[in-house]
Amino acid sequence: MRLSFFAAALGAALTFATGAQAERLTDQPLVDAAWLKAHLGDKSLVVIDIRDADKEGNPYDKGHVPGAVNAPYSTAGWRAEVNGVPGMLPAVDQISKTIGALGISNDSHVVIVPNGTDSSEFGGATRVYWTFKVLGHDAVSILDGGERGWEAAGGELSTEAAKPAPASFTGELRKELLATTADVEQARAEGTKLVDGRPAAQFKGEAKSPVVRIAGTIPGAVNLENSKLYDTNKASFASKEEVAKLSNAVGLGNDEKNIAFCNTGHWASVVWFGLSEIEGNKNTKMYDGSMAEWAADPERPVQPGS
Repeated sequence: MRLSFFAAALGAALTFATGAQAERLTDQPLVDAAWLKAHLGDKSLVVIDIRDADKEGNPYDKGHVPGAVNAPYSTAGWRAEVNGVPGMLPAVDQISKTIGALGISNDSHVVIVPNGTDSSEFGGATRVYWTFKVLGHDAVSILDGGERGWEAAGGELSTEAAKPAPASFTGELRKELLATTADVEQARAEGTKLVDGRPAAQFKGEAKSPVVRIAGTIPGAVNLENSKLYDTNKASFASKEEVAKLSNAVGLGNDEKNIAFCNTGHWASVVWFGLSEIEGNKNTKMYDGSMAEWAADPERPVQPGS
């Protein structure tokens, strides 16, 4: 009798594990067009098209990966103003509802599709990817090359808008991926590397974003420009070896603790993605508020980077 009980329990555990593996279609942070073509029919797959509207209208309406859900980066609720700081992670219950409304459940494997224009535009995908990760959802990937890569590979385009049935998604905040202002202050005191992902001109204080009070960077930070992590011509993200070379060039050791930041946590997500997901440094955090939050208080130091 006891043997039957344990056998049944073991069988249930194995069934659960198999199901979990099926839901997580791959452990790769980047997938290519061939992979996506091969998995479009999988029930657990949800493709989200995060391209924003431009002067010519919504690119989603003109053609998208078949079955992809329209979820523009700037207008679908991925970011919010929190305590006067723009571009922040919304409250967990709020962003969870936003994700569920896209037909994404905790059993879904999500593939994010940007346009793949350049590192800044691709940063929308890395930011959304980070959002899923910080909410505890590991079954997420980005289409390397974005829509450009899909079309270049002969991927089919659809003009039929997907109408997903709302799903239940529950996010649980992973604080180990999210740096606060207090974390940055502690990092400065302890000598933890701060990695500024902005263009060199902003790092050096020669230019600044309108959302940041004063030009400059956090004292002691190093500069790893986000644009160096993405090949615009090939529409592809840097390889593990390329990311390692860039991180070593700014003095960042293998698996060394660090915090990536920018102006509002957009370009920083490109750097975080490169260091954490591609190179494999799981001691990387991202400062969500970044310079917009840091420089808002005149008491916090800001100086030209060197």
